[in-house]
Amino acid sequence: MIVIDPRSPVPPFEQLRTQLLDAVTEGELAPGTRLPTVRRLAEDLGIAAGTVARAYRELEASGVIETRGRNGTFVSPHGDAAHREAQRAATVFADQMRALRLDTEEALALVSAALRSGTTTAPSG
Repeated sequence: MIVIDPRSPVPPFEQLRTQLLDAVTEGELAPGTRLPTVRRLAEDLGIAAGTVARAYRELEASGVIETRGRNGTFVSPHGDAAHREAQRAATVFADQMRALRLDTEEALALVSAALRSGTTTAPSG
């Protein structure tokens, strides 16, 4: 549930942007979820439509949400930029593991060990 605190030193658009981003990041708003219209959310929260529009614009610019014209605004199927990049890296990794004919358990053990050790480059062999 989104709550805008009018006494907060944080501007309302930033409160809204942060709360929506947190809801997406924490999985409360799943990819593909339709968001309320700007006017509807502004009415529900008791804030100006321009405030909601600004929060939506900033979230859209960062790839968290997407506007589909008259169809509405939705949580992006790929989440934020960091998650999209991580998904691309995971896909490349999975493709490489399949090409090397390593099974899933071994591939996951390798990546888990690399994450624990902080390794940033592959060892040369």
